[in-house]
Amino acid sequence: MYTHHRPGRPPTRAQRGIICSPHYLASSTGLDVLRNGGSAVDAAIAANATLCVVYPHMAGLGGDGFWQICADGDVEAINASGPAASKATRDYYEELGYEEIPERGSASALTVPGAVDGWRLAHKKHGRLPWRRLFEDAITYAREGIAITDDFARWIAEDAGVLAKQSMAAETFLSSGEAPTAGSVITQPALADSFETLADQGPRKGFYDGPIADEFCGGLGDESPLSSRDFRDYQAEWVSPLSIEYRGYTAHSLPPNTQGIAALQILGLLDGFAVSAWGDGTADYYHHMVEVTKVAFGDRDAWVTAPETVDLPAKKLLSSAYLDERRSLIEPSQSLAANVEAGIEPEGIDPQPQDPGGDTCYLSVVDNDGLAVSLIQSIYFDFGSGFVAGDSGIIPQNRGSFFSLDSTHINSLEPGKRTFHTLIPGLITQNGEPWLLYGTMGGEGQPQTQAAIVSRIVDFGYNVQTAIEAPRWLFGRTWGAESRSLSLEARIPDGVVTELQRRGQPVEMARRFDDTMGHAAAIRVHSDGTLEGGADPRGDGAALGY
Repeated sequence: MYTHHRPGRPPTRAQRGIICSPHYLASSTGLDVLRNGGSAVDAAIAANATLCVVYPHMAGLGGDGFWQICADGDVEAINASGPAASKATRDYYEELGYEEIPERGSASALTVPGAVDGWRLAHKKHGRLPWRRLFEDAITYAREGIAITDDFARWIAEDAGVLAKQSMAAETFLSSGEAPTAGSVITQPALADSFETLADQGPRKGFYDGPIADEFCGGLGDESPLSSRDFRDYQAEWVSPLSIEYRGYTAHSLPPNTQGIAALQILGLLDGFAVSAWGDGTADYYHHMVEVTKVAFGDRDAWVTAPETVDLPAKKLLSSAYLDERRSLIEPSQSLAANVEAGIEPEGIDPQPQDPGGDTCYLSVVDNDGLAVSLIQSIYFDFGSGFVAGDSGIIPQNRGSFFSLDSTHINSLEPGKRTFHTLIPGLITQNGEPWLLYGTMGGEGQPQTQAAIVSRIVDFGYNVQTAIEAPRWLFGRTWGAESRSLSLEARIPDGVVTELQRRGQPVEMARRFDDTMGHAAAIRVHSDGTLEGGADPRGDGAALGY
């Protein structure tokens, strides 16, 4: 085991049940549900609902979600991402005078929020507790208030100008027009009312077919194409995960419209290298991790969009022969260009680099019966579209702003189409049983951080907490940047940084523990049935078990 890093906290170990989330109140909610006889799915829904209240800049009823669930030796997945509205055409936006879909405001709210219907599907199949029981904490925290963390206060301060543009958002999150300080109490009574309706009337009657959808759509503003009919027509769906072998384990991820194919290709490319021989934290390690990412992103950018739009050749892209061919592009002492061409390209579509941002909440749960859940949920940008929809208390996601108005683009806007998604909950099985659940926020960083966690646990023998805390990197384009760069946390030694620059890597330095690298979480299930969880010090998370 390579031991250059000493973790700041020990991993959480438990025997009966465990939950990891990016906020300690959400983890507490999930643990309470587990201890009261709830399944891992019950705990995940309840924790996600609490996150909608305590981390509303990253999660919410107005966003999308994706699940992986391992039950009785089977891995199943839910795609709960909503499509573009029936009126959301390229002509619609061009008639409004836009050359690109705005990132904030009314026009950025154009896709149906899918997360709640994902909750419905998961609970119908794997829930134990009554639906209403799952929202008790969320309702209480929204009605009575929560004391905000330093991290949440910082995000409000960064987005104060955006929030001040709408009275409801300003009233909810600002204090006399100013960002509140950490420890200030924020109440969200309108959101509490929506949660009460959802809890009492259920996800279809209360949310998609009823009063919440009507209030939400009525408060979207003049430029949003969304209507309550779009809500009524939507349903989340069960999908079959993709998978690949890594060192004798099987890694699973969701198919398009997510970037799961990239996460699996990265692991498949790494599987052909002697990763442990590099040593963790060395220039060889970071260089190769970045290079396999570049290669995987080349295929991702060419192929990932709504699955009904392009027939993804997943079997080919994940085959050993293809990955061997792509691995040959990588030189140990020289950097590839930032944008690598795809090895296979779809016909009639112009592959272009996709540089998505986005802030996200990831959580994982394992219960006493071994049911394992890996769940990720988001409203895309911090505070999504940047406003509250009417008296619903709900922030609409701006996920649809990532659509292109170029008809030849792989992610071109079409009514009813689901956009490219960065969201990928990770799951690894061994002999069909859950072995590792893992994930993070962070747009393009998600498959990279997943690879860091997996390689540090599998190849270097780290426990999950050490793997999460170890220095990280992020190759990609941050918001407002002109090109992709390689951000490195400042704990990485100067000599390693210099060597990476010598090899041609576009290095930029970040803080010692920088939350642009994402808030990661992971649970490992040991062969004796004991559970080991870790949460990220870059956020406000906690791993709690019993």
